Amino acid sequence: MAFNTGGGASDVLSEINITPLVDVMLVLLVTFIITAPLLNNAVHINLPKTAVTAPPTDIKPVTVSIDGNNRVFIDKREVALESVEPELRKLLVENSDLALSLQADEGVPYRSVAKVIANIQRSGVTKLSVLTTPGG
Repeated sequence: MAFNTGGGASDVLSEINITPLVDVMLVLLVTFIITAPLLNNAVHINLPKTAVTAPPTDIKPVTVSIDGNNRVFIDKREVALESVEPELRKLLVENSDLALSLQADEGVPYRSVAKVIANIQRSGVTKLSVLTTPGG
């Protein structure tokens, strides 16, 4: 860009106009000043020191299994389908925070699994997990 300064026909002003550059730099500076505090969203906390305690005891869940022949087991002990509910009630009296894991063979009809789940529900057990094999 060349500007005519009016002094002569061949006089050319060869200086760079830095005003637009300064304007852009000021806008960028203001943008960084505003956004910099927003980038630091971590909360720094100094946690209090306490005495070392033992971890809570892991209570192993009771496993209810149904094999391919529709036999029901409570912790590897075979029980009749009719006695699942009373057995679980006994275990629930001993441990009010009883957790159950249910596993069934994939060939077992849904009817058998549903009957066992109904017995578990009637016994009063509230913590039930159904075990499966991960994968496709």
